[in-house]
Amino acid sequence: MPDLLLELRSEEIPARMQRRAAEDLRKLVTDALVERGFLYEGAKAFATPRRLALHVAGLPPRGEAVREERRGPRVGAPEAAVQGFLKGAGLTSLDQAQTITDPKKGEFYLAVIEKPGRETLDVLAEILPEIVKNFPWPKAMRWGAASAQPGALRWVRPLQSIVATFGPETETPEVVPFEVGGIRAGTTTYGHRFLAPGAIEVRRFDDYIQALEKAKVILDADRRKDVILHDARDLAFARGLDLVEDEGLLEEVAGLVEWPVVLLGSFDDAFLDIPAEAIRATIRANQKCFVLRKSGSEDLAPAFILVSNLVASDGGLAITAGNERVVRARLSDAKFFWETDKAIRLAERLPKLDSIVFHEKLGTQGARIQRIAALAKELAPLVGADPAEAEQAARLAKADLVTEMVGEFPELQGLMGAKYAVLEGLPPSVATAIGDHYKPLGPTDRVPSDPVAIAVALADKIDTLVGFWAIDEKPTGSKDPYALRRAALGVIRLILDRGLRLRLRDQFGAADRQLGDRAGADPADLLAFFADRLKVYLRDQGARHDLVDAVFALPGQDDLLLIVRRVEALQAFLNSEDGKNLLAGYKRAANILRIEEKKDGRAYDAAPDAALAAQGEPAERALAEALQTARTEASKAVEAEDFAGAMRALSTLRAPVDAFFTDVTVNAPDPKLRENRLALLNALRAATREVADFSKIEG
Repeated sequence: MPDLLLELRSEEIPARMQRRAAEDLRKLVTDALVERGFLYEGAKAFATPRRLALHVAGLPPRGEAVREERRGPRVGAPEAAVQGFLKGAGLTSLDQAQTITDPKKGEFYLAVIEKPGRETLDVLAEILPEIVKNFPWPKAMRWGAASAQPGALRWVRPLQSIVATFGPETETPEVVPFEVGGIRAGTTTYGHRFLAPGAIEVRRFDDYIQALEKAKVILDADRRKDVILHDARDLAFARGLDLVEDEGLLEEVAGLVEWPVVLLGSFDDAFLDIPAEAIRATIRANQKCFVLRKSGSEDLAPAFILVSNLVASDGGLAITAGNERVVRARLSDAKFFWETDKAIRLAERLPKLDSIVFHEKLGTQGARIQRIAALAKELAPLVGADPAEAEQAARLAKADLVTEMVGEFPELQGLMGAKYAVLEGLPPSVATAIGDHYKPLGPTDRVPSDPVAIAVALADKIDTLVGFWAIDEKPTGSKDPYALRRAALGVIRLILDRGLRLRLRDQFGAADRQLGDRAGADPADLLAFFADRLKVYLRDQGARHDLVDAVFALPGQDDLLLIVRRVEALQAFLNSEDGKNLLAGYKRAANILRIEEKKDGRAYDAAPDAALAAQGEPAERALAEALQTARTEASKAVEAEDFAGAMRALSTLRAPVDAFFTDVTVNAPDPKLRENRLALLNALRAATREVADFSKIEG
């Protein structure tokens, strides 16, 4: 079947935009085709610094004919209705319509609309220019003399040429006939800007890939990454060194070159006195280069890997020398920052934080540090930390924000503070806490293990959450400018990964009190936010979100560790036959109660009369006795935090509940008997609430 080849070649596309742009191109084109009834076998998009490309395989040469029957107004309907029907159906008179008879409603007009299948080439010529003109770049520009004209083409960088061909493998493909911004689609592309700048004629995708390869362009970004990574490893190994791999940097560098050439540069050993993280940040941020380690060691080597977009005649000597000069200058700056920072103690930097605004409604960084220190001291005994060390670490945790090194490389905040704390001879736990208090920053980030670090990390995140809740700056939809979802997830991971027993309401209250006049965070609303974050977290672990709702719905649930244990026990119970049947029995009981309570205008929430139940059916007596025993045992088990035991107690209700619904008529003629049986059903509802709110459970 025919294939589509599309290439949009431009000036350099920023590396950070390339992956998303390629995916957008694939989705926009294939969605437009499918919307018009054109199915395909496969599609793949590509991006380099200078081009977006798309290959859609297995398209039909033409679309299928469409036959549609459109029912119109009743015969004899007003003229306006008839004319509207004719216009919508594309008819010029009623002679072109049919008449059908509905046995109940009479005669109606019917239009039979038959549309022949369209040529795929024509459809492509219709959709491709619209996609190019409306492409969703995060940022786009106009250029040239036509840029001031209304409707001028906007593209990420000036668009230079378009290749668009369509046809089967066995024939010469046709050019898709369209023009955008004065650029007409054709069969001409160009290779590497410097290594093979000449024109290349291409017709189909396989030829295109091969032609670009000969012209020093690797189209597939993943293949460019693979080339860079393997060549870098090999070059490092040949020098007895190990590559410090960096996936983010690798992705970025692969988006900067079309023909990667890996080279090795070096710098003076004297720069190794700078912390390794600062060296890496300097070389990474300024030169997009990889650092190297001494083989089998964590110590950095005075060397780096750079990736060029050129095959130089001198083997890359000039390119390497140029990068070495820049790296030397950057490392000289970093060394100056490091030496300057070491001369000032962290505690001496704190007054500067009093003049830095954290948020206009929450005061300065200095005021925030006071709050975090007080909260960390209060949290310390609960997490096994020394209160004095927790308070000291919290007071110094943000001091490195006003250092030269962090001013130059903000990503080193916390880490540089830990380095300076070690140099000052501060307690190891204090230094560790300063370095780790931002953690975890994401789902794969390490969770602190030192108790002092845990106390400070919790205090930092809880203060952030409570503060922004107090000023009503909560996340809305996809917007979360203060990363509050990440902060809540950090608290959840700290508590669960380290097995901490904390009452969140108490910690929210303590943090709120520290806000003074700004206090006013709603603990219930913030706890609901945590419930949503916990659902997301547990869903990734394979837990059901509705079970989290069922547990959180019980009063007083703010101990995340116990909530998770209860959810785990509940999920295991509901996966058993006893659990499934009891849930079904509960839902039947709840439905009956809802109907009868609405009809009677009252709640049947009084305790059932045991003596009256004893006079009823055997199944009724059995359920009354089982409910009393099960609720007592479940309550004791929950009190002992034995949630599996609580589920076992509830499992004993399965048989008597089944028997009750089989043998007993709830709506008995005797009003007292009916009322007591409804009270029994309410007792079942109450018994299950010892472990969870079953009304929140799906299924």
